[in-house]
Amino acid sequence: MIEAATPSQHSLDELYRDHRGWLESWLRRRLGNAWDAADLSQDTFLRVLCSSQSIIEMREPRAYLLTVGKRLLSNFYTRRSLEQAYLSALANLPEESVPSPELRWALLETLQALDELLDGLPRPVRRAFLLSQLDGLGYREIAERLNVSERTIKRYMAQAYEHCLLVDL
Repeated sequence: MIEAATPSQHSLDELYRDHRGWLESWLRRRLGNAWDAADLSQDTFLRVLCSSQSIIEMREPRAYLLTVGKRLLSNFYTRRSLEQAYLSALANLPEESVPSPELRWALLETLQALDELLDGLPRPVRRAFLLSQLDGLGYREIAERLNVSERTIKRYMAQAYEHCLLVDL
């Protein structure tokens, strides 16, 4: 006996069937690559499935899919940029200092998580926070590098810490 699909399952099936090709084409034009476009398309539908947005109540499915797809595309480009910067830094290391592939993957994941955590902070605040946390600089040194007062750096750091505590990853 074949079970009938529930309305939400049926709607997800229809949403996928009706719009996957369109979304994948849109992504492929932006990425220039069918494999990444297919991956991001699948990720988009997975996000829709896991979201609180009711598929049944969705009035403009393409607009909603486009919004989710654009966010995933932005994350994809950010991740690719981080990977390229990291690989460039690795290329300048002496061979004996190059981390194992497993450690490289873990480091890339950590960089991505840090980037997501700091997303939304103004550039000077983000820079001050990174100089403090990654380079170990004190507030006075950071102030000199950024050409602002030490009091401004204290304000930046408070803002960054507050942001990190309130961000929901």
